[in-house]
Amino acid sequence: MNGELLTVLDHLEREKGINREILMEAVESALLSAAKKTLGPKTEDVSVKIDRQTGEIKVFSGGKEMPSGDFGRIAAQTAKQIIIQKIREAERDVIFTDYQARIGSVITGTVYRFEKGNIIVDLGKTEGFIPKGEQSQKENFRQGDRIKAFVLEVRKTGKGPQIVLSRSNPGLVKKLFELEIPEIYEGIVETKSISREAGDRTKIAVYSKDEKVDCVGACVGMRGSRVKNIVKELQGEKIDIVRWNNDIKEYIIAALNPAKISEVKLDKETKKALVTVDDDQLSLAIGKKGQNVRLAAKLTGWDIDIKSKAALAEAALPKAEEEKTAAKEEPKAKKEKAKQKETDISSIPGIGPKTKELLEGAKLDSVEAIASSSVEELTRIKGIGEKTAEKVLKGAKELLKKK
Repeated sequence: MNGELLTVLDHLEREKGINREILMEAVESALLSAAKKTLGPKTEDVSVKIDRQTGEIKVFSGGKEMPSGDFGRIAAQTAKQIIIQKIREAERDVIFTDYQARIGSVITGTVYRFEKGNIIVDLGKTEGFIPKGEQSQKENFRQGDRIKAFVLEVRKTGKGPQIVLSRSNPGLVKKLFELEIPEIYEGIVETKSISREAGDRTKIAVYSKDEKVDCVGACVGMRGSRVKNIVKELQGEKIDIVRWNNDIKEYIIAALNPAKISEVKLDKETKKALVTVDDDQLSLAIGKKGQNVRLAAKLTGWDIDIKSKAALAEAALPKAEEEKTAAKEEPKAKKEKAKQKETDISSIPGIGPKTKELLEGAKLDSVEAIASSSVEELTRIKGIGEKTAEKVLKGAKELLKKK
């Protein structure tokens, strides 16, 4: 029996990937529970040890070895149940650890069934599922179809590890490029950024660390063979391969491909770009329902506003008219200002801020009004003396003559 136990444990280690020592400890724990049940609650200091080399089982109570014959049918059944439970727990831990390490990678499985909008995927030792929100709405799968998915998350639950997969995450496309393009896998070509609208279109920016290697050409492959394989896996999703550039203007131009760009103006503080295109390129640059510019903005990290030359010219017309009108009215305004300055009583010699305030208080607030008054009238104003009145009156009359 001892030899059989070791054989079973070795088999479980190979088949289930569970560490042999964990299995040994599980068996010892199970046998300990069985021993306590058999020997009764009054038994003290019960322990069970299994020889790792021979598989011999020894039970100790109060420091003395107990005869193995004391184990009955009930004890054996208890041990068996606990062993099975421990093995299941250990197996779940192995699966959790295995898939936890694979988060962010792509795995292959088989569509097993459909449950409440989720796709259940058979991964061999366990199952994963693709929630409705992580599916591409334009993809169709049937039971038994082979499927590749991105490992998004691994959760611990009472029923074992729950592996959450995705078909819509941009990481899926990135990993498919790593699998399909040797230059990316080897690190010669680097994926700088990726933006995706699952099922419709993806833009991926790539950069070559080796001047001799064309990053776009490496990704496309001979006659498009490499990128075609990825498109096929994504069931026809369009993929734009963009050449990354440190010059943001050039990068934005490449990101808006296939549209031809006339000019790019940048506001670096707000990270906004004004892109000008010919009238016939506007719809191409914006894309269907704004998809092209939306993906380009996400890819580059810049807010992109696209205008046609005609729209910019039209917007410039009112401004030009406004400037023209302002140019015409400017001399008139200057003239009015000069005239106002001339008629302002502050321009009369002898009138300071205090005197001006006194005169305006007496409703003598113009050069004409002061010139038509007399010295007697002015001196009646409290605070204005005869000499000041004569000087102000004389100055007002001379100023009117000049006008």
